[in-house]
Amino acid sequence: MSFTSEVKNQICKDEVDANASKAQLCALFQIRASLHMNWQGMYLSFQSENATIAKHVFQLLKQNYHVDPRLAVLKKMQLKKNNIYRIQVYEKAEEILQNLQIMTDTGLHTTPRSKMIRSEKMARAYLQGCFLASGSINDPKTTNYHMEITCTDEDLAKTIQKLMERFYLPAKIIKRKNQFVVYMKAGEKIADFLRLCNASDALFEFEDSRIQRDFYNQITRLDNCEVANEMKAMKAAKKQLEYIEIIEKNASKLKISKKIQNVITIRKKFPEASMNELCDEVYREYGDIISKSGMKHRLAKIKELAMEVMEDPNA
Repeated sequence: MSFTSEVKNQICKDEVDANASKAQLCALFQIRASLHMNWQGMYLSFQSENATIAKHVFQLLKQNYHVDPRLAVLKKMQLKKNNIYRIQVYEKAEEILQNLQIMTDTGLHTTPRSKMIRSEKMARAYLQGCFLASGSINDPKTTNYHMEITCTDEDLAKTIQKLMERFYLPAKIIKRKNQFVVYMKAGEKIADFLRLCNASDALFEFEDSRIQRDFYNQITRLDNCEVANEMKAMKAAKKQLEYIEIIEKNASKLKISKKIQNVITIRKKFPEASMNELCDEVYREYGDIISKSGMKHRLAKIKELAMEVMEDPNA
């Protein structure tokens, strides 16, 4: 089962009251349902590839409107050949749409009426319904965090975005082919959305994977930084040995202090040692206490002496 399916199954198990369940239905119908007319009159049709969602919609219709929806299972002939669960409501179709405020005297509405999402509880339920209808979240074990809800109506996409912003979820909208996609990529905000939907088990799984991944990423960054520092130190040491070779070839022309000579001897003895290790070896060998900045100064003096020789035309 995919991570998205786990989240949707948990949302369907969340116990909501009659008003909140109607907000869920409103979102599900506005995104995935269609209205039809035949010789018998008006009827509603809703379909999903997720059996749990189909069962959830079926139960909400029975509980709230005491209707007897028809359920059909169709076999998809292309791609993964998943089952399609189709629910059709022939009785009270107009009454249901009016109760959900999708149909009013002014016609059919593709966005929820303000009364339907006025309270925090109803807005939360509506977002749950939106995610059930067309939402998805990348598996937290993948390389990128991504959560999205798709719809075909731009105004509805903007409404979903505003609803998410009410809960401090900064979503963005892009157009993908003929659909509008409301999405977020920040891991902590996706976790907040799961918390909003009361998908507790999925939230724990997401947070656990996110913490582990962030921890390993931090270790990798530290390792990369350490390797980069080591490469930089090795490059500097190689250059210092080149300067030392120039100085030794022209020692008779230079005045080299004992402290500089001690550093030259230690660097030759420990060609891969770091700055701190050079300080320790100088102290161990000569009893000379030297700080890191002092060692840096003496190595700079070695470079200066080598440059004097290199710039001398008689060298």
